[in-house]
Amino acid sequence: MIKIIVDSASDVEKTEAEKLGISLIPMKVRFGEEEYSDGVNLLHREFFEKLIESAQLPQTSQINEYSWEESFKQLTDDGSEVIAITISSKLSGTYSEAVKAAKKFGGKVYVVDSIEACIGERILLQYAIKLVNEGNLTASEIVAELNEKKHKIQLLAVLDTLKYLRKGGRISSVAAIAGEMLSIKPVISVVKGEIKLQGKAVGSKKSNNLLNRLVENCGGINFDLPYALGYSGLSDEFLQKYVNDSEKLWKGKTENLPCYMIGSTIGTHVGPNAIAVAFFAK
Repeated sequence: MIKIIVDSASDVEKTEAEKLGISLIPMKVRFGEEEYSDGVNLLHREFFEKLIESAQLPQTSQINEYSWEESFKQLTDDGSEVIAITISSKLSGTYSEAVKAAKKFGGKVYVVDSIEACIGERILLQYAIKLVNEGNLTASEIVAELNEKKHKIQLLAVLDTLKYLRKGGRISSVAAIAGEMLSIKPVISVVKGEIKLQGKAVGSKKSNNLLNRLVENCGGINFDLPYALGYSGLSDEFLQKYVNDSEKLWKGKTENLPCYMIGSTIGTHVGPNAIAVAFFAK
C-alpha cells in the first residue's frame, strides 16, 4: 500500500485530508503566546480573523524531524510505503527535516520537495493522489513522475497590499507606503522554489490583465492535469472578479474552477485579499 502525507503549507485542512484519504502534518502558527496547529485547531478562516485583528505578525515555524518521524512511524507500521510532499525547500527547512526523518525507515519513505507552496503544492498533491489511486505505478515511479512534472507547475498571484510583506521585513516601509498610496498591486510567482516579483500594476483590473498575460506567456493551462484558484482573507470577492475578467482562459475548456482559501503559511506574508492561480503549463 502507498500512503501520502502532506504539510499544511499546501492549504489542506485536516477534515479535507481525511476526505482525500491522506495524512496531514501541520505547521505551527504562533500569535503572541498562543500556538496553533495550522489547519487542525486553527482553520484558515479563523487564522484570517486573528490576522486582521492582530497588531503583530504571527510567527510560523517549520515541521521538525521528530514530528515527521512520529508520522512516518504510524504510517509505515502496517508495511506501507509513504510519499511525503513538502513546501519548497527554498522557503522552509521543512523538507530537509523530513529527509532526515525518512532516512530512518529503510527506503520505505520518499520525500518530494514540491518547489511550491499553497495551491502550487496542492495541485502536485492532487496529481500524486491520482497516480496512487490509478494503481499502475510503484511508489518510486510515482516519486519520479512527481519530480519531473513539478517543474511544469506555475503559481502566480496578485497581492492586494504590501503591508504584510513590510511587516515581515520583506520590503522597506517606504516602498510599502508608496505602493499603498498609489494602489499598486504586486504580481508575484514562484520560480525554482523562490518567490519572485513579476510586475506591478495600478488597480485590480490592470493587475488581473497582467496575471492573464503571465498565464498565456507560460503556454496556457493544461486542463488534463490538476489546476486551482486561491484567495486569502474572509471573502472571495476579488477572486470572483478575476474569474469574470479572465473568462477567455477557461471558457469552453472546463466547467469546474476549483477555488480554495489560502492558509496561514503563505497568508502570513501576503495578507488578505490576495488571489492566486496554479496550473501545470502546457
